[in-house]
Amino acid sequence: MELTELTPADSRTPAPARRTAGRDADGMAVASFILGLLGLLVLNIVLGPTAIVLAFAALYRGTARKGRAFLGLGLGIADLVVLVTLMQFDSTVSWSF
Repeated sequence: MELTELTPADSRTPAPARRTAGRDADGMAVASFILGLLGLLVLNIVLGPTAIVLAFAALYRGTARKGRAFLGLGLGIADLVVLVTLMQFDSTVSWSF
């Protein structure tokens, strides 16, 4: 076996395209989950809707991590439920300890 057999015959051929769309969708699913989880503790008015939007975007793009996207969606909705509950009890948008 010669060395020339291991190298491509035409070096001008384009490199194979990377699967970036799927990786981006997987990253969005994970980010949605993390932001939804963090939103239960702090900044639920910002992180909740962000988690929901990222989860929908990840599901639309066909993520391989559908479970994470659905968890992020559920946690984003839970963030908004916590926000509304706190607003009903305190009549404010912030946490009071």
